[in-house]
Amino acid sequence: MTHSEVGWGGRRAVFHVLACCGLLAACEIGSEVRPLTAPEPVTAPPAAVVARPPSEAPRPPEPEPVPRRVAPEPTERTRSTQALAGKLGALGAKVDDPCVAPVGTGCARTALASFFESLDSLSAGTASGPTVIEAFGNSLIAGDRIVDILRDDLGAGFGAAGRGVLLVDRMAPYGGRGRTGYSKGGWEPRTLGELRKPPHPFGVTGVYHVATVAKARSRFKLEGEPRGTLWWLDVPHGGALTVLSGDTVLARTEPTGSGESRATRFELPAGTTSVDVVAEAKGAVVQGVVLQHARPGIVLDMLGVPSADASLYARLDDAALRSQLAERDPRLLVFFLGGNESKRLEWKRTDLETLRKDLGALLRRARAAAPGSACLVVGPMDAVRDTKDRGKAFTQRPFLEAVVEAEREVTQAEGCAFFNLYAAMGGKGALSRFHQSGFMHEDLVHPRGRGLDVLGHLVTDALLRAWVETPPASRRVAALSPAAGSPPGSTVEAAP
Repeated sequence: MTHSEVGWGGRRAVFHVLACCGLLAACEIGSEVRPLTAPEPVTAPPAAVVARPPSEAPRPPEPEPVPRRVAPEPTERTRSTQALAGKLGALGAKVDDPCVAPVGTGCARTALASFFESLDSLSAGTASGPTVIEAFGNSLIAGDRIVDILRDDLGAGFGAAGRGVLLVDRMAPYGGRGRTGYSKGGWEPRTLGELRKPPHPFGVTGVYHVATVAKARSRFKLEGEPRGTLWWLDVPHGGALTVLSGDTVLARTEPTGSGESRATRFELPAGTTSVDVVAEAKGAVVQGVVLQHARPGIVLDMLGVPSADASLYARLDDAALRSQLAERDPRLLVFFLGGNESKRLEWKRTDLETLRKDLGALLRRARAAAPGSACLVVGPMDAVRDTKDRGKAFTQRPFLEAVVEAEREVTQAEGCAFFNLYAAMGGKGALSRFHQSGFMHEDLVHPRGRGLDVLGHLVTDALLRAWVETPPASRRVAALSPAAGSPPGSTVEAAP
């Protein structure tokens, strides 16, 4: 198989779950059914004993048919990105999806089961609402292009249900506005990635915006959404916030100065093309705006924050985390972490034990707030030592592989899946290949352009292959046997 054939591009990946054979099997093993012989005749059998004719002998129940999972047809962009990944040596990797409900030698459920079941419902047309994905992480995803790939490719295959969580303004004076409102200023961003802890707690976005002037305004163009939610912080002396459509007031907050995170819901009349959020006074605080459809499809919330790591995510307020994740009701929590941890290990600002402890705490908090969700940790990409002399050969960051292994251990101990992005993009030396092809910024930390597309594709490809290859959970036990001799970047052979 050539590099360009790796992944789910090319042909649709079709996987049939067979009765007791094949690469992965879902079966129930029982004893052989043998015909019963007629009993020896007796003169006077006891009245209470009645011989059962052979035709009425009990039989083991027939195995229930197992649904077939078929990967969506890839878009032309996906095919092109897959070909580029092959040229860069980014052959992909499988998701480590541990069993969380073992039964004997089989497995009733894996860590990603609830997300896969949501994909099943979308694929079968039986879903009643959207499948929400929450993507937490650092600057690797804060620009949104990596998760754009995940959002767009899953949306193309299973339907899209809107934008989800948006910010009232950008996190910095630069960058795009694909995930924010349009504002001419008047909002000061504060993030959990700041060196010093900001004065107010954070919700799931890890960001809040403070109105620096009265009548600070942000406008959101609508895409037919029927309703929305304003997440705001009830700070003392912050003043009210108003949601407007033209001159029509759709909602107005009623602050009490409690300091708590609050949610104000509003209906959007048919034909509404935009909605404005307006701070009536200086000091009002907005944590986010939720805009999505009620229809089935994929919604992916980008919750990445520059400089974030598992330790800094401890700044999320527990009450806000619980209430906002309960409102979002996600089916998958994804955490893109490890890059900043490996830098801080190199700088001796943290240690591996702290990394393990803080990552475990973050996963437990998030899972407790969203108990119906699956969770996945995506490890760091390849990284090199900081150097001012760009003429020197790249030297791999010394703690990188230790971070990857520590994250793998913690995530599996916490019942989550793990994706080794470092291995998927080609392991040691991958960053050099990306750089030589023009896909790294000069800081040698952040990918750019189609390099970001490749990284996003690696995650999407791994998730879709795991969905196709994992036997669907049912009332019977699914016995999971990994495909023998299947390389990390290979795909299930398509049906003719």
